[in-house]
Amino acid sequence: MTEVLQARPESPVRQRILEAATRMFREQGIRAVSADRILAEAGCAKVTFYRHFPTKDDLVVAYLEAELEGARRIVQAAGSLPEGERMGALARAIGDEMCAPGFRGCPFINAAAEYADPDHPVREVVSRFRGWLAEEIADRLEAVGVAQARDRADEIMMLRDGAMVAGYLSGDPESVTAALRRAVGAIVDSSD
Repeated sequence: MTEVLQARPESPVRQRILEAATRMFREQGIRAVSADRILAEAGCAKVTFYRHFPTKDDLVVAYLEAELEGARRIVQAAGSLPEGERMGALARAIGDEMCAPGFRGCPFINAAAEYADPDHPVREVVSRFRGWLAEEIADRLEAVGVAQARDRADEIMMLRDGAMVAGYLSGDPESVTAALRRAVGAIVDSSD
């Protein structure tokens, strides 16, 4: 499924469909949005939609791939900061996401909740995101001398997951972000 999507060149129509789907998936959830509603929002015909995305699941995979690329850009930007500031920048980036208008939770957590089959292509993208982010966190922890960086990265991933859910449910993402930053700081400081 994803090989077909990656082989196709970007087109303005494909991008318009993906942007419409992204807005709707973020606001309403994946399963709640039909292909017909996406078609109407993107202003394209069914045949055009299915030429770019043979199934709705192909569109969901493309949506998550785009979310993953956005996350990579954010983490790379934090990589240019001094070592001691990188973990704080990551916590701020999570907080910025939670403070964005219309935030409904982590797109990867939400997708995993809607696609129960761990072998489904959607879940494969979710797993790839989680593996990549845990590795990035572990690398940053190792760089500042945190002992058992891989284990601590898993703890920070759990904190991140909880913060994403709490940021949505509490309606107070600033407090959640502050708590996340304190918790990450405590993990980093505990290794001294």
